Amino acid sequence: MTSAPELTFIHVPVSDPRVEPLLRELGHDYSRRYGRDAHTEIAGYPDEEFTEPHGGLLLLLLERGEPVAGGAFRRYDATTAELKRIWSHSAHRRRGLARRVVAELEHEAVVRGYRRIHLTTGPRQPEARGLYLATGYTPLFDTEADPETIGPLPFEKHLGEAPKP
Repeated sequence: MTSAPELTFIHVPVSDPRVEPLLRELGHDYSRRYGRDAHTEIAGYPDEEFTEPHGGLLLLLLERGEPVAGGAFRRYDATTAELKRIWSHSAHRRRGLARRVVAELEHEAVVRGYRRIHLTTGPRQPEARGLYLATGYTPLFDTEADPETIGPLPFEKHLGEAPKP
């Protein structure tokens, strides 16, 4: 009988070399789904938007230090964080890793004083849509409409307050 591998969250800057495979695979996936080069869109935000005090980027690592999932958030407005780039490595999908990443990003957002999360996902990403619905996000679009007619699919989630020290 084998045990589940040890997983660890780490906070890293966008420039950390372990982030590059995440962004590369994500760009390939978006390009495949949408038929255009998505790497420019992924790089469209300044790295500093994903650093303290207003943002963050985290990776979920296997015990060998291999990144298997990750995600980021940035300031959307004074009380709202925006989730970006939720990702699971293609060899490690369907294991609940993205749920763990979303939960950790929500926790970090609360610690930083945010009270709401905003995010969008693309109409050709049914896995992401399902993830956000399953983790308590409210769709800000007609869920009965054809996603292709909507464009980016916005979601929100209201968060509790951080525990007092």
